[in-house]
Amino acid sequence: MKQFKTEIIAVGTELLLGQIANTNAQWISKELALYGINVFYHGVVGDNLKRVEDTFVQAQERSDVIIVTGGLGPTDDDLTREAFQRLSNLEIIEHNLSMEKIEAYFQKQQTKMTPNNRKQARIFKDSDVIENEVGMAPGMILSYQDKTWVFLPGVPKEMKHMLSQKVLPYLKTLSGEDTIIKSTMLKFIGIGEAHLEDELSDIIHQQSNPTIAPLAQNEGVAIRLTAKASSPKEAEELIDQAKIEILKRVGSFCYGVDDQKLEEKVFQLLKQQELHLAAAESFTGGMFTEKLISIPGASEVCRGGIVCYDKKVKTDVLNISTETIFEYGTVSKECAKEMAINSCHVMDADLGISFTGVAGPKEEEGKPVGTVFIAIHRKNKDTVVENYSFFGDRQTIRRRAILKGYELLYNYLK
Repeated sequence: MKQFKTEIIAVGTELLLGQIANTNAQWISKELALYGINVFYHGVVGDNLKRVEDTFVQAQERSDVIIVTGGLGPTDDDLTREAFQRLSNLEIIEHNLSMEKIEAYFQKQQTKMTPNNRKQARIFKDSDVIENEVGMAPGMILSYQDKTWVFLPGVPKEMKHMLSQKVLPYLKTLSGEDTIIKSTMLKFIGIGEAHLEDELSDIIHQQSNPTIAPLAQNEGVAIRLTAKASSPKEAEELIDQAKIEILKRVGSFCYGVDDQKLEEKVFQLLKQQELHLAAAESFTGGMFTEKLISIPGASEVCRGGIVCYDKKVKTDVLNISTETIFEYGTVSKECAKEMAINSCHVMDADLGISFTGVAGPKEEEGKPVGTVFIAIHRKNKDTVVENYSFFGDRQTIRRRAILKGYELLYNYLK
């Protein structure tokens, strides 16, 4: 198999300003990996002719395949073609078929086409034109000084269609052999990254194929298994073998794979056990409930949630006793317990979960920022209350509390 260095360059000042995320590069890398094509560099450059040209010069020197997204539109700041022409001196011409398509679009919309829209039909002479079936500006594949250049629109749906239909099959012919890279993520909760790595240290140090990489994520930690093989089946078998060894040691902390989310696992467990859940949320402001009801079919398990941020809502809606609040405060084990119990009664649920705490910026009721109480109540049965001290800003503390709530609920139901 011929190995070559691939580079992905995204053109657009909006990416540098953080107005949009560079999801194109992530998606392209993932697709290329399935073909065994190694990506060595990711780059982002703003809409400045000299800087785009400099970025292209560097890519020409160090990479074999360069994929560029963005900068093919109709406006003055779309400079991808111009920058590459300064590098290559290749002739730019108007692509008749693309121009006809653009004109037909405006006629169909019964709107006047401005002259700058002609720019979208410009291509490099003798390039392999990629028809844009979901947009206007065509893509291009061309060779310059033994390097392969691919130019694609920055609009994700246009780029993805072109890459899948034309670019990937072309690059596959360049590699000369069918080799794929497959990755799987094992997701864990209730165990830290350092602890997870320590439990698997010998397996990680002996890794070759598949490779094993612990990763910290917003929701727990993960292990990424990446196998390289000549077929999907062979890659799957390599990953399965490693997965078995890992789960023998830390399987009790594993809740899912790849894109599975913890709230989805909780939803499945509630559904399997035919249980209905209610939530009472104070400082989390409905974030727990929002996650659950974002899952299709959540009405089968979720009664609803009460945001009892104000003390008066706790007493008048959730029926928390004034004696509890007076004696222990709203940020307390006792209040959390009563919130969980009463949420079951108010919403006729089998399970109740509650959140009360101090997210900041200052302490409340003599409790420091980061103090959190989470309670789970099973109707006519037990109530579990846990106390935590989280660090971070206001949003981080709230997010960590929600994650911990799902972790507690997952383990309770499991």
